[in-house]
Amino acid sequence: MEKNQTFSETLSTLMVAYGGKLLLALVVLGVGWWLIGRILYFLDRALMKSDAEKTLRTFFHSFTNILLKGVLLVIVASMVGVETASLIALLGAAGLAVGLALQGSLANFAGGVLILFFKPFKAGDEIEAQGYRGLVEEIQIFNTILKTRDNEVVVIPNGILSNGCLKNIFCEPTRRVDMTFGISYQDDILKAKQVIRQVLEANPKVLKTPAPDVFVSAHADSSINLLVRPWCVSKDYFEVYFGTMEDLKLAFDREGITIPFPQRDVHIKGGTPQL
Repeated sequence: MEKNQTFSETLSTLMVAYGGKLLLALVVLGVGWWLIGRILYFLDRALMKSDAEKTLRTFFHSFTNILLKGVLLVIVASMVGVETASLIALLGAAGLAVGLALQGSLANFAGGVLILFFKPFKAGDEIEAQGYRGLVEEIQIFNTILKTRDNEVVVIPNGILSNGCLKNIFCEPTRRVDMTFGISYQDDILKAKQVIRQVLEANPKVLKTPAPDVFVSAHADSSINLLVRPWCVSKDYFEVYFGTMEDLKLAFDREGITIPFPQRDVHIKGGTPQL
């Protein structure tokens, strides 16, 4: 009987001492949980309006959610009398140890965030970086996935990708197609240039504006080199390049214009060499 009375008195003392704090902590927890939900909602809307990548939106949502709820739980724990200083110190030490152990992964993580935020390229672009060239299949937090034109998959860590040089090949709506054609020294340069312009004008994928350039670029060892630079929509680059290569060879053959190959004239003077 005395034990029950002692237990009741202890429980009453605890309720008086901590009941108000516990009730207030529960209220703060409920209100804080609701506020975090609203913050995440407005964050998602802001990221969608800024046209941020889906991967970046998901990352920021998850990171902000964990961070805010962790802070809220620490606040609620301190309100009910839990000593949080040692807990925070322990978490900090653990975070430092994990960070040192995962330096490379953290560098790739930071690189992924930078790529997703600043958008030097996006999924669907064709890029050239770290000795590889291909279409960007997916931008992950740690890696970027490329698919080459011969259907190979290349995984590049975001750390080196964000800190190195890269070329975004088709990010602009139009591109210039640079080609060089050699003609013989005996051929008429003006006629060759006219034939080239006719071939380019007949190609519907070659843009009229800006107009194609046709220049004499070099007096080479075996040929006069003509630099041909038409413009096209970026997605038509290879069609214009390969199509022009074929069409010009056929046109030169029809017009009797020679595409020379390296050759050397050897002149022998005198009679039979003496041994």
